[in-house]
Amino acid sequence: MNRRETIKTLLIGSLASGAVISGCKAPETVIVKEEEATGYGRTPEEQEVDRKLMTEEFLNATELATIATLCDIILPASPTAGSAVEAGVPEFIAFIVKDIPRHQLVVRGGLMWLDSEAISRFNKDFNTCTEEERLAIVDDIAYPKNARPEMEYGARFFSTMRNLVLTGYYTSKMGIEDLGYVGNQPNVWDGVPKEVLEKHGLAYEEEWLAKCVDQSQRNTTAEWDEEGNLLT
Repeated sequence: MNRRETIKTLLIGSLASGAVISGCKAPETVIVKEEEATGYGRTPEEQEVDRKLMTEEFLNATELATIATLCDIILPASPTAGSAVEAGVPEFIAFIVKDIPRHQLVVRGGLMWLDSEAISRFNKDFNTCTEEERLAIVDDIAYPKNARPEMEYGARFFSTMRNLVLTGYYTSKMGIEDLGYVGNQPNVWDGVPKEVLEKHGLAYEEEWLAKCVDQSQRNTTAEWDEEGNLLT
């Protein structure tokens, strides 16, 4: 089982129990555009907060570029699914650090730490490093229990980034499709099976079939008269 499959297995169990990876509270959808802030499920108060956040900027273009690089390292594309960058995770993180300010120091401080470490080792910032050089740094901070004491801050930062990336990805449309998670969806009920009715000597009346089981009428609200008779 590869890394992505392992993550998917863990997340499906979490979703089934109503949990999402800890580390941040994610909006119901990854909000990346102002017009999406008025989407389904948002109260007027939430929509107003979202609009306000959309006008603010915390992470600059250079920081977002480094975050995109980390996204590709943490969750790259696979033969069956797109990458975290393709799912809009950098934009998600840009929104979350404004929505939950406690992430700001960790994220910005961690990005500065990455550049400092890269300059110390390779005399260039993290995003300018080669893939091999970047992975050399990431390997030292990706596993907190194995991180050396001088890598502790970097390891804490990377753990936060990993949580943000996975939360952003697996709450996006692409991530949900990658999980194969269906969730609660309306089903189609076309009545009790004919063989069951016949077994008990029962049958539907044509009038009731037309009014209650006809799927072309499934979005029609039933109406009743004062005597309890079904009108539509």
